[in-house]
Amino acid sequence: MNFNATLIGQSIAFAIYLWFIMKYVWPFLSKMLEDRKAKIADGLAAAEKGQHELELAEQRSASIIKEGKEQAQALISNAQKRADEIVDESKDNARIEGERILTAARANVEQDIQQAREGLRNEVSTLALAGAEQVLMREVDASAHKDVLAKLSAQL
Repeated sequence: MNFNATLIGQSIAFAIYLWFIMKYVWPFLSKMLEDRKAKIADGLAAAEKGQHELELAEQRSASIIKEGKEQAQALISNAQKRADEIVDESKDNARIEGERILTAARANVEQDIQQAREGLRNEVSTLALAGAEQVLMREVDASAHKDVLAKLSAQL
């Protein structure tokens, strides 16, 4: 066999093989590579978009948390103010009620004093009448009158 003829035949076969690969296989592989490149680019873009959306979501969640804390603080402040108002109202009501009870107690004491005075007046007048009866029943004697008046003063 001739070395040159074999080399030329193999070169022609190789050239036909290259032409066949370039014509039919290479476009298919090239298209597959482009599709894969596009998928990878889309995946990277989606990942970047997801990262951006994650950052936005974190910002929104931070603002929502901040707003919630502010609202909670406002509610706590309002509740504290209302509690202070209720305590002040209770103190005022208790003071007013205490004054009312004190006034009623003073009126009751004054009434009891008046009743006691009235009762004492009645007893004194009864004793005075009894003393007058005893003085009038006895004969007019200065020493007897002194004894009766001493007894009356002792009873008063």
